[in-house]
Order: sequence, then structure tokens, then C-alpha cells
Amino acid sequence: MNPPKTDARRHHDPTTRGFASDNYAGTHPEVLAALALANGGHQVAYGEDDYTAHLQQIIRSHFGPTAEAFPVFNGTGANVVALQAVTDRWGAVICAESAHINVDEGGAPERMGGLKLLTVPTPDGKLTPELIDRQAYGWDDEHRAMPQVVSITQSTELGTLYTPDEIRAICDHAHQHGMTVHLDGSRIANAAASLDVPMRTFTNAVGVDILSLGGTKNGAIFGEAVVVLNQDAVRHMKHLRKLSMQLASKMRFVSVQLEALFAKDLWLRNARHANEMAQRLAEGVRAVDGVEILHPVQANGVFARLPHEVAERLMKHYRFYFWDEAAGDVRWMCAFDTREEDVDGFVAALKEEMAR
Repeated sequence: MNPPKTDARRHHDPTTRGFASDNYAGTHPEVLAALALANGGHQVAYGEDDYTAHLQQIIRSHFGPTAEAFPVFNGTGANVVALQAVTDRWGAVICAESAHINVDEGGAPERMGGLKLLTVPTPDGKLTPELIDRQAYGWDDEHRAMPQVVSITQSTELGTLYTPDEIRAICDHAHQHGMTVHLDGSRIANAAASLDVPMRTFTNAVGVDILSLGGTKNGAIFGEAVVVLNQDAVRHMKHLRKLSMQLASKMRFVSVQLEALFAKDLWLRNARHANEMAQRLAEGVRAVDGVEILHPVQANGVFARLPHEVAERLMKHYRFYFWDEAAGDVRWMCAFDTREEDVDGFVAALKEEMAR
């Protein structure tokens, strides 16, 4: 049977790759194949389909028998829904100042979620019990938003990682204060691949109550999930997802992507490759005089400092972003489809621009 004809045309060069974001990457072929398998015929809408039901079994294989997944459209939606589920109307969330929920979500947690973010400066993007205590007070003060949640990111926005013991210490400390713990796992696969442990080792096994499970940055077209780990910590997830405009009518096409990633080892293969490319990039960059790597390269991102004019010239050939333009800090991200020749070509271009 011949494939169906389409009037759509390719509007980009598929050989073009950059280091701006793992969101720039396309979709893994195995995910595309899974979408085709889920197509055809009718399935019940709004999550009552066979694919979403099967996804629950997969999630429990990773996060334990009480885990429950609520697929959503995107990472911001996952974070907003998850945080709403563990806060009251007067509640607040303690997070790192660099956290995605604070810097990169357009105020959605506060404006759409109706909660207050209490931020803490961190040198490496990571919270500690001591840093949490800078904001963990005033529960009986009606003039202050009540701290109810600690939100951490794994891997962090600076490409660093928490060890399982560090997350356990945070969870124990938060729970002692009557707070729950949310983990933003948009790059959770990269963290597990780097630490070489199952995802449960630094989530439900150490006390995380709820997490945002990433798919888009690791090979999906779109789709993440809120995963409830502690059923006693959350309320009205189904209603919150709908209220937050994150309930997909054709949810099978979100769920089947997560199934393709997490049923076997595609999530891990993709993340390991992205991490390896970041290590290759970091190794090449370290050999370039005048370029400084700012943070340990522990996942799929490299943060560096170089002359502003060099970065601007380099951006004409490879897409990437300034992290702190005034300081000359940049971020280079690798993805599941980054090739060795992409990295080597970028390092060569960087050397050439630095030599100018």
C-alpha cells in the first residue's frame, strides 16, 4: 500500500543542528512509529483509552505500585498542575532562584497556579536543607504566604545533579516541617543516565511526593506527565488538570509517546547519548584558551564564559543562547540526535572565532 499523499512541504534543512536547546531536536523515529500504531479507529477520549491505561503499568514499573500518571501537554503545564495539587490557596513553594518555575515559565505558577514562589539563591542550582531554611518559616503568620512545598529540579537548570542522598535529606527536612516535595523532571532521564541508577532511586525511594516527568526534551513530539508518588499528598488531580487546560481529548497520542520512551530503554538510550555528546563538547571546549566552563558537566548541558563578540559571531553559524549576556555566559545543550561531527564542527568553529 502506497503512503498517503500530502500537500505539506518540508520548510527546513533537516541536516541543520545547533546547541540552543534539546527542544530544538525532532522526534525519535521509535516515537513516530508508536504514534502511527496508536492511530486509526476510535478510542475513548480524555484519558479513558487503552494507551493511557497501559501507561499506568509502565509508570508503576519505574516508580512503584502506588504511582499514578496524569499526561499533560507540556512541562509548564505539568509543573503548574503538580504544584497546585500540593498547595492551598494561601500556599507557597520554596525553590532555587534559578529554577525553571521561577525564571522560564512566564509567571505561570503564580499567575495561573495562584501560589507564591519563595526563591533562594544557589551557587550550583541545588537546594540544601540549610538553604531551604532561609524561606521555611512563618507558617502561622497570616501576613506571609505559607511554605507548603519544596520544589527541586533534576537535572538542574545549571546542568548539575542531586545525589539520591541529597534529595533524601531535602525530603526528610521538608517533611519534618510538614511540607511536600515536588521534583521537576523535565530532564530526569539525563539525571538517571548520568547517575547510572533507576529513576526511583532519587524519587519515590527517597521521599519525593510528586514529580513532573519529561518527554519532550528526550525524543517526544509533545507531552509530559504529572506523576503522583504519594497519594496522601495530593487532592483533585483530575479536576486540576482540566481546570489548568492540560486535559488532552485525544490523550492516547500523548500516552503512546511516553509508552514508547519508558516501556523499555529508549528514554535511557536517548539520555545517555545526549550526555555523552555534552561530555565530548566539554572536553573539546576545555582545550580552547580563553573559554571557561562554569559548572560541572553532569547531564546534557555545558555552561561556559567567553568573549561576548565571539559568542555573537559563533551564533551566526550555530544557534545557542546567552545565559547571562552581561557576563558573557552561554549555554550549549546536546540532544538525542546530536552527532559527534556536530560537536567537533562546533568546537572547530569556536577555536577559529577565538583565534580571530
